Amino acid sequence: MASDLKDVEIEKAKFVFSVYDWDGSGSIDAFDIGNALRALNLNPTLDTIGKMGGTKARNEKRVKLEEFLPIYAQVKKDKEQGGYEDFLECLKLYDKEENGTMLLAELQHSLCSLGEKLADDELDAVFKDCMDPEDEDGMVPYAPFLKKMMDNMIVINH
Repeated sequence: MASDLKDVEIEKAKFVFSVYDWDGSGSIDAFDIGNALRALNLNPTLDTIGKMGGTKARNEKRVKLEEFLPIYAQVKKDKEQGGYEDFLECLKLYDKEENGTMLLAELQHSLCSLGEKLADDELDAVFKDCMDPEDEDGMVPYAPFLKKMMDNMIVINH
């Protein structure tokens, strides 16, 4: 399946893999599979990461490059994950005044109750790193939040 990848994609995957090969052993911790895939501009769900062999804790399993490349190829082929534009369109649904803002409370509720739900402490960490201050009406600009969140690749340990 790694044969589905172009040479340039394989080179990028090798580079990202080398970044997560902390000890130079030629393998990465399976806990870092999701982070490595995100570094390759993919947005796999936690469920997908689990199905691909990712673990929920460190030091449970190691993955070699030969095992990682087919994982990368498969996740790249799957189109179920969304990107910035997809997420932006979803947040626009909450923009009642069509001015690029939404209620902070609605964003909090969505992140804590829909899809892969965030715990309160996880939400606090994401907001601390990515959220602009809310205005006097409780509104926040959602596009900069989304951009910062996706650019910073917030790692949440579930």
